[in-house]
Amino acid sequence: MGARQVGMLQITLAALTWGTIGVAVSLLYGVATTNAFSVGLLRLLIAAPALLLLSRVLVGPGFWRVQRRHLPAMALIGAAFAGYQLCYFAAIPRLGVAAAVMINICSAPIITAVLGGLFLRERPGLTTIAALIGAVGGTALLVGGAPQAAGPELWVGAALALGAGLCYSLVALGGRVVAPFYHPLQPITLAFTLGAILLLPAALAGGLVLSYPPAGWLLLLYLGLVPTALAYGLYLRGLRSVPATVAAIISLIEPLGSTVLAVLLLGERLAPLGLAGAGLLLASMVLLYLGQRQPEPAPSAAD
Repeated sequence: MGARQVGMLQITLAALTWGTIGVAVSLLYGVATTNAFSVGLLRLLIAAPALLLLSRVLVGPGFWRVQRRHLPAMALIGAAFAGYQLCYFAAIPRLGVAAAVMINICSAPIITAVLGGLFLRERPGLTTIAALIGAVGGTALLVGGAPQAAGPELWVGAALALGAGLCYSLVALGGRVVAPFYHPLQPITLAFTLGAILLLPAALAGGLVLSYPPAGWLLLLYLGLVPTALAYGLYLRGLRSVPATVAAIISLIEPLGSTVLAVLLLGERLAPLGLAGAGLLLASMVLLYLGQRQPEPAPSAAD
């Protein structure tokens, strides 16, 4: 298996792990009274120290050494990650979860493809374009639903969901710039630390909730350590050998994981169109893997 295919598998695993976030947050809301800003901030506050400690052990004393030319990209990742949570959590009450997820996740690979072509000179091939069309269509069928709002709320919610898709694209592009030069833990640790700092004022203004039962803290620990610290570490490692556009398409498998877990754990039902969308999405992922067989030279990044 070539380096690019290994990277694609790492990104796939990260996306499936992100797919557990919705169920974990639903369970958290079931055991505690909290709000989206508090959950987002605590998620980062739990992830950042764990990553700092792990980075110090695995990377060594040179962890803080960052090339000056890469500081803007790392700052962009942190700011985009904070902006993603703000936009996404604000879009949900205006559009509903289904529409917010659909607009956010379906827009991200399209935005990434455009920005990647403009700034990283990544030109998607015919296989990637075909996989993109299939993945976006499959995601739309899988998530389904139409916006529940109307009038100004609809447009504000749609703009916020698109903003979340843009922020995700910026995370992917920024990660693609710095991934070949650092241990995967370095950029994501610095980005999460900055993201937590940027989210703190919004969480304080929205009413920061710090009182949770033991089950709530366990869910918060899971959110901070598994789909955040672990998943983004895998994602950035995968970006060493995978173009940002391809990575964004692979990440469309996230709603498939979310839907499967919702069916199994929350008792939700998958409509026939959802089943068709899941099949189309999986077929797009297979097409993408088959189209990325060509070997690539090993990157010169430190491990």
